Amino acid sequence: MLPPFAIQSEENRAMAKDCSIGIEPRISSERIILLDTQPVFSASVLAETIKPDGSSTIPVMRGESLSAELAHELMDIQVDLLKHDISDPSLLASSLSQSSNSGIEKDNKVPEREYLATPVFIHTKLQGRELSPRIVWLLSKALMHDFKSSSFVRENTGNNPDEHSSSKFHNTDMDSNPLKLFAIPFKKKEDNPRVQHESYISALWKLRDQILSMKPPSFKRPVSEREWLKSSAKIWEQVRNSSTISEYGRALQHSGIYRT
Repeated sequence: MLPPFAIQSEENRAMAKDCSIGIEPRISSERIILLDTQPVFSASVLAETIKPDGSSTIPVMRGESLSAELAHELMDIQVDLLKHDISDPSLLASSLSQSSNSGIEKDNKVPEREYLATPVFIHTKLQGRELSPRIVWLLSKALMHDFKSSSFVRENTGNNPDEHSSSKFHNTDMDSNPLKLFAIPFKKKEDNPRVQHESYISALWKLRDQILSMKPPSFKRPVSEREWLKSSAKIWEQVRNSSTISEYGRALQHSGIYRT
């Protein structure tokens, strides 16, 4: 089944530069749904993560080694720019099944919100002074404005998105802000790169650590790794057909980030 938007050619991606020109849903071994077309995690990082012999230095699947078959299957999945995170999409299936069984009652009741974990946005083109806390805060404020009416930033606590201060948009404060924005230094190709706030590689590892250490949502029952792997294909189809993905696409088009 095709993704919500057509997969773009390399030529079209190059012409778009830092503008998103479509959505490519992908899934990583850490149960993270990744959207967009610009690479963040390289294939070498993915290969190291899923070594079937268990020799990887990156903790995956709670220390359990993966089978060669699963490793090859995961290697076929190209990991693209992380802009939207669903830490455990298995709850999506139960949410959709419950809503589909409601039938006519949906017309008289407020529709139940689809399961949605924490969305994460990443900017990889910032350089020099653009990496200042104020610039990152302004970018966060712009994102909040574009997505203020979206379910991506709604919380059960009822916090108003406009009430978040600049400190709450800092990369180290992951749990207090409904919309996460990370700034990754631009990867320069110069022989003698200028001094940066932090290197591109170290920023990627820091990003990965922070994403994986985010406080997970509470579920009715725990989902084991075995259950995840067993039902991952079904879950993935639910995610690809999810109204959340469609809403994300509409939000991009409305905000002007999506280029036609």
